[in-house]
Amino acid sequence: MKREKIIVIDGNSLLNRAFYALPPLTNSEGLHTNAVYGFTNMLIKIINDEQPDYIATAFDRKAPTFRHTEYSDYKAGRKKMPVELEVQFPLVKDILKAFKIGIFELDGFEADDIIGTVSKICEDKGMDVLIYTGDKDALQLVTDNIKVAISRRGITEIDVYDISAFEEKYEVKPISFIDIKGLMGDQSDNIPGVPGIGEKTAIKLIKEFGSIENLIENHEKISGKKVKELVEEYREQALFSKKLATICLDTPIEFELEEIKNKYPDKEALISLFKRLEFKTLINKIPSQDKEDKGTGFEIKEYPKVSLSVLDDLIRSIKDKKKISLVFNLRGSDFYNTEIEGMAISLDGENAVYIPADKKLILGLKEILEDESIKKLCHNAKDGYVSLHKFDVTLKGMEFDAAIAAYLLNPSESTYNTDDLVRIYLKEDIPSEKEISDMIKGGNIKVKSNYLCTKAIYIYNLEDILKEQLEANAMYELYNKVEHPLIEVLASMEILGFAVDEDILNVLSGEFGDEIDRLTKEIYESAGEIFNINSPKQLGAILFDKLNLPVIKKTKTGYSTDAEVLEKLAPQHEIVSKILEYRQIAKLKSTYVDGLLNIIKEDKKIHSNFNQTVTATGRISSTEPNLQNIPVKVLMGKKIRKAFVASSDEYLILSADYSQIELRVLAHISRDENLIDAFHHKLDIHKKTASEVFNVPLDEVTPFMRSSAKAVNFGIVYGISDYGLSVNLNISRKEAKSYIDNYLNKYEGVKNYMDNIIAFAKKNGYVTTELKRKRYIPEINSTNFNIRSLGERLAMNTPIQGTAADIIKIAMVKVYSELQNRNLKSRLILQVHDELIIEVHKDEIEEVKSILKNNMENAMQLNVPLEVDINMGKSWFDAK
Repeated sequence: MKREKIIVIDGNSLLNRAFYALPPLTNSEGLHTNAVYGFTNMLIKIINDEQPDYIATAFDRKAPTFRHTEYSDYKAGRKKMPVELEVQFPLVKDILKAFKIGIFELDGFEADDIIGTVSKICEDKGMDVLIYTGDKDALQLVTDNIKVAISRRGITEIDVYDISAFEEKYEVKPISFIDIKGLMGDQSDNIPGVPGIGEKTAIKLIKEFGSIENLIENHEKISGKKVKELVEEYREQALFSKKLATICLDTPIEFELEEIKNKYPDKEALISLFKRLEFKTLINKIPSQDKEDKGTGFEIKEYPKVSLSVLDDLIRSIKDKKKISLVFNLRGSDFYNTEIEGMAISLDGENAVYIPADKKLILGLKEILEDESIKKLCHNAKDGYVSLHKFDVTLKGMEFDAAIAAYLLNPSESTYNTDDLVRIYLKEDIPSEKEISDMIKGGNIKVKSNYLCTKAIYIYNLEDILKEQLEANAMYELYNKVEHPLIEVLASMEILGFAVDEDILNVLSGEFGDEIDRLTKEIYESAGEIFNINSPKQLGAILFDKLNLPVIKKTKTGYSTDAEVLEKLAPQHEIVSKILEYRQIAKLKSTYVDGLLNIIKEDKKIHSNFNQTVTATGRISSTEPNLQNIPVKVLMGKKIRKAFVASSDEYLILSADYSQIELRVLAHISRDENLIDAFHHKLDIHKKTASEVFNVPLDEVTPFMRSSAKAVNFGIVYGISDYGLSVNLNISRKEAKSYIDNYLNKYEGVKNYMDNIIAFAKKNGYVTTELKRKRYIPEINSTNFNIRSLGERLAMNTPIQGTAADIIKIAMVKVYSELQNRNLKSRLILQVHDELIIEVHKDEIEEVKSILKNNMENAMQLNVPLEVDINMGKSWFDAK
């Protein structure tokens, strides 16, 4: 007989996850709805995927629990719930009631205790239990019949733990998770644990001794002296922490199974709620008892296709409306070779037409597409600029790009597909690109053009709501003055490309090949045998079994031979440094020499794809190929830049590079007087820092001191830890900590900035740049130390790196516009980190230098000067 199944949901945890995973959303009443929307989507998915017989949700109450009674500091210091989240709890409970799902709350107990009790009762009744939560504390409840589903990231990535999965990760029984928590503590709940014992040590100890009680009883058998002393000193605290971490399985909660039976929801109540909350897309997802009544679903309507005979009528209508949305149907992943298969146009947000990829039709629309007075709304407009260029059409009048706006509102997403934006912002449901692709594969070829028309209608309607959201988040100016005009700049750079000298690349390929052959022979000689250097398994056998080098790290498949391991082993045997050099040159050859040779186009240029919506900090990224990633710290890597040349003898390559832009931004944001003074007096900032950190006069700073100070300066910008700095400088953690402490003592403004920005991020869940670019940082409130530390580093670095990104984007827009307005032959062809590359005409050198210096150094007004270094040459290498 099949066992019945119950789903038990941790309401507080999943609502919290949904709140931080989705961008802020409000309905027309001003109600905050992002957490409710995410939670409800999750709930419907859980019900549909699991088809449970019973379902219940548990919530915390505000009243103190028995843990607070026993330990007054329990959960002390936890940040107050944002009001925007708090107001959504009643809404979620209304939705649960309409779904007829049992809601359990109990004064004196947490949701975890209710979940544990309900799970145990139902397991005893012969049921299978699946707990949905974002809190790892529930892992202690895993048994043969109880599984725990943990939302790992956002609201879509779920890890399900049964006994096998738990034991694979933690190497102990699930019940022992309480002992692990007792030893390592939990900063989120303010459970003290044993200071100095983290998760790895805790797992190792419990794996060996089985429980905290047995560990204490046999503490003399603990191998490490320090750990032994800690366990002895904090034995009572460990036992008490275990007690606090233990989920109660016998709360005085009473319920009848009928109360939590999975029933069909109250459809009218849900429709009313969804309409009020403006969740139109969810109405069609409401489970219905009537098999014929499954909501209206999504219907792909038929839209007219434009032919030459009606083109003039369409043009007249567009001129009359003065605003259209455009969707391009493109073929090909190589952006330079992408072809237009067709376009969809909506004139009013209600109707649309499809224009097949007929050259006469597209050229017939040239006057419309190039008419600045006719406003165009797009999604990924850059693709339109690039693909229309082949028809000698220059897209003008671009008014709004939905993808760029959505990226600004939530920069951590991996994609910004139209269907996702429609669900999130218009609360309607349309098929995904994959679903449409499947329909086309199934023979329904009409679907594509009609689907594109549907997208054009939605893109038309997305403009107002996305603009409202940008205004509400104080980012409309950032969109309008930086990101939007940048679309055309990046499109121009893709179209222009960067000329490449194939002969130089071929020579380099030969040189690198000779170096690889030389290193291969030397590695074989050092090893005493021939083996596959590229095989981690064979390399591990040579290094650790044959040469007896110390094992630094192991993986599931054997010895680790990653770069970090090899760098630690390098001083111990000559073979290791040769392997590191071999890997470096092999990558240079395969990726950056032979790889580049394979993608040079007919015009003898490389056309990279520049992305605006990839990095959470606002940096532009480059792909196919990634021109920003060519290694330049070693000479052989720098040589690759020799192949990037001017397209003719009339031009040179000009490089304009911001000097220490992130440190200047740090000085501005932190208002640190020492840093500001150093930049105003044009001091060597690394030498100045060395003088401060090592407490010596400027003229006594050694090259080693300056180099160390440089690592500290840039380490501070990126939130580096004493461990990270110790690895970078090959010094002890204690010494690295003293460097950082000395720095922060001398630069109090920087220390205050770091403390304040972390506190701000913990309270608000995000940080911003000087231009209000926002980045959400859910990691900063994680109970996991490593994840939380990452969140703190992101909080410190994002305003600096993001502001630097904003500055160079402003500079790009201004430089591009001035080159265009002056009708110059010189053109912007590449941006790499803090550097702009111009292909400058020899007759315009001084004029272009002036344009660059003026626009780059005045891109944003900081309380320290921005400085730009300008160099020129026949190649990118010469210009650097």
